[in-house]
Amino acid sequence: MTFITVLASWLPGLSFHRPWCLLLLPLPWLVYRLIPMARPVQQAILVPFYADLPLESTRAAPRPAVSGRWLLTTVIWLLLMTAAAAPCHLGPPAQLPMTGRDTLLAVDLSDSMATEDMLFQGRRINRLETIKRVASRFIDNRKGDRVGLILFGTQAYLQTPLTLDTATVHTLLDEASVGIAGPQTAIGDAIGLAVRQLRKRPAGHRVLILLTDGANTAGNLSPLQATELAASAGVTIYTLGVGADTQALPPPAGYRGQSSADLDEDTLIRIAALTGGRYFRARSTRDLTEIYQTLDTMEPIELGKDMLRPSQQLFHWPLALAFFLSGLLALHCMAVQAMRP
Repeated sequence: MTFITVLASWLPGLSFHRPWCLLLLPLPWLVYRLIPMARPVQQAILVPFYADLPLESTRAAPRPAVSGRWLLTTVIWLLLMTAAAAPCHLGPPAQLPMTGRDTLLAVDLSDSMATEDMLFQGRRINRLETIKRVASRFIDNRKGDRVGLILFGTQAYLQTPLTLDTATVHTLLDEASVGIAGPQTAIGDAIGLAVRQLRKRPAGHRVLILLTDGANTAGNLSPLQATELAASAGVTIYTLGVGADTQALPPPAGYRGQSSADLDEDTLIRIAALTGGRYFRARSTRDLTEIYQTLDTMEPIELGKDMLRPSQQLFHWPLALAFFLSGLLALHCMAVQAMRP
C-alpha cells in the first residue's frame, strides 16, 4: 500500500524530455505483422515421385506461438524506449533569489593594514583582521548576488572572479594576509581591474566597494583616471577609509599618536562622488559594521520572479532493468544451446 501511495504521488510530476521516442514502442510488433518470416534455404534431394505420395496438401507454415523469450524481448524493448524518452520527476516550483547585482570588494593589503589600532571585544586587532570579521558577514548576506574579490598592494590581483559561490569568496578573504601583494598601495590599479571585470557584465547594478587605509603610492593608473573609466562604464564605487584617529595602546600608555595620517580622504570622497557612490569612514569595528548595514540598505537584495522546478532524472532505472533482463536472456539462450546435441 505504501508503494502505491508513493507511486501515485510521483505520477503527477512525471515528465519526458524526449516523448517522441515513445512512438517507437509498437515498431517491433509492426515489423512482426507486416514483414513475412524468412524461410530457411536448405539443400534437399530431388524426389521425382514426391507428388504421388499420399501426403497432406502443402500449407503455409504457421507463425510460432508466443514464447516466454519473445515476451522477455518485448519487455526489454519497452524499457529501452522508456529510457530513451528520458523520464524525469519534476518537483514543486521554487522561486530563485535573483538580484542581477555584480559586487566586487577591493581590499587593501599594504603593510599599513597590519597596524593594530582597532578594538574588538576588548582586545587590539589590526585593520585587515577587522575588515575580515565584518566584510565576511556582508559577503554571506549577498545571497543571489555575484560577488568577487580584488586584493591590492603594490599590485592589484583578481583573487576571485564574480561568482554566486559566496562561501568561496568568504574563504579566500579569510586566507588573505598583509603584504602578499606588496607593501605599497595601488588604488588606481585596483579600480581599473574592477572596471575591467564589471564591464563584462550586463548593465545595471555594477558595484565596487573599495577598502583602504592610505593614499595611492603605486600603480600605473592614478585613482582619478581609473574613476573616470569607472564612471563611463556605469560602475558605482563606495569607498571606505579604515583606521582609528589615534592608535590604541595597552595601559598605562593609553591612546596616543595619530594613526590614520596617511589616509587620503579627499581622493576617496571624490572617487565616490564621481561614480554616484558614497564615502564612509570606519574608525572602529562598530563603525565598519554600521557601514555594511547601510550598504545592505542601499544595495538591497531583491527576490526576482524566476521560477525553477527541480528535475530528478529517472532514465537509469528502466535502462538498468533492461540490461539486467538482457543478461538473463543471454544466459537462457546459452543454456538452451548447450543442451542441444
